[in-house]
Amino acid sequence: MQHVDQLIHARWVIPVEPAGDVLPAHTLVVRDGRIAAVLPTVVAERDYAAPRVVHLPRHALLPGFVNAHTHAAMSLFRGLADDLPLQTWLEAHIWPAEARWADREFVRDGTRLAVAEMLLGGTTCFNDMYFFPDEVAAVASEAGIRAVVGMIVIGFPSAWARDTREYFANGQAVHDRYRGHPLIRTAFAPHAPYTVDDDALRLIAVRAEELDVPVHMHVHETAREVADAVAATGERPLARLARLGLLSHRLLAVHMTALEPDEIGLIARTGVSVAHCPESNLKLASGFCPLGALAVAGVNCALGTDGAASNNDLDMLGEMRTAALLAKAVAGDPCAVPAHAALAMATLHGARALGLDHETGSLAVGKHADCIAIDLGALRAQPVYDPISQIVYAGHRDQITDVWVAGRRVVDERRLTSLDEQHLLATAARWRTRIQPD
Repeated sequence: MQHVDQLIHARWVIPVEPAGDVLPAHTLVVRDGRIAAVLPTVVAERDYAAPRVVHLPRHALLPGFVNAHTHAAMSLFRGLADDLPLQTWLEAHIWPAEARWADREFVRDGTRLAVAEMLLGGTTCFNDMYFFPDEVAAVASEAGIRAVVGMIVIGFPSAWARDTREYFANGQAVHDRYRGHPLIRTAFAPHAPYTVDDDALRLIAVRAEELDVPVHMHVHETAREVADAVAATGERPLARLARLGLLSHRLLAVHMTALEPDEIGLIARTGVSVAHCPESNLKLASGFCPLGALAVAGVNCALGTDGAASNNDLDMLGEMRTAALLAKAVAGDPCAVPAHAALAMATLHGARALGLDHETGSLAVGKHADCIAIDLGALRAQPVYDPISQIVYAGHRDQITDVWVAGRRVVDERRLTSLDEQHLLATAARWRTRIQPD
């Protein structure tokens, strides 16, 4: 009998790859924070012993979700400026609020609140774009969640940096500090084509290759953004990014609601990934990402929640359902983005977009034991014919009972183990009073 660290016995194991697989009565074997085996429970009980054994007789065990695009600290702006057009929301409300409030304390407290919400909702990895990425990284490390933190670049001063040169220098310092960290990675995060100039974008293309990191950027978020770019420069943003050398497997283009057929072909050929944020796009009426057409073209599509200021939650289960349903309506095809494809977008495809698919995103031997347990035994989930469809089309984040990151149980029977929920509630209430006093 082999001795390992942990055995997780589940009614179903959904590994995500191969696509659509559901393994009844299987066990995840964990050693040194990684998956040592996935095998039938009767075999695991015969061949393995562990000091920690978890029994999940009515649960599905699957990879943790990868939130491919968010602004974690903006959880403290949740509901602050609702029901407004994107440009009004951004320019008249969010940017002024950030100018006043987005300091280190704000980012630290807002990120803690967001991480708690994400962990309870089954997210084990998030890709963040915000000021003070060093604070985001510190909170993620403390809480035990995997994170890709953005080395943000934007064409105006902020509390994080005064100019382009300082944005690059500060980002490099964060990259150097967290080089080799078990949970933290970095990515260049130029805000958008309309807020970053050509020289900075050229430098990002070069530096991303040198540092071997992704580039995370809002692109073609609205038809207005594209029209404004054409009016100002005679060039669509994607064409400009191609000219500047940014279209490659490193680029994670967020939103992508205004695409022409030849642009879909272009990003497919160059290996660009897309982060689809359906609920934020719907709320801000930003347009519809042509998810079905992107999938047919072979584009790697991931899912993100965007920030809680524009969603207003960080719920990847909800995002999966919305993405799958919306894709069918936009494509006029009920077969577009089936349940197993939506689940892959929320897990493996997100990891692939971040260059982490060799480490997480599926329950494969050798990968980190980043996994979640979803209770499918309650009345609301009955009867269960297909666990994947049940999760995607009828699942709710309150059904997520347990979460592990690299084998560490960070949610135990719906309780956070690495963060203090009561302290978070008090901190959020204090910020609410500061930002909008009664």
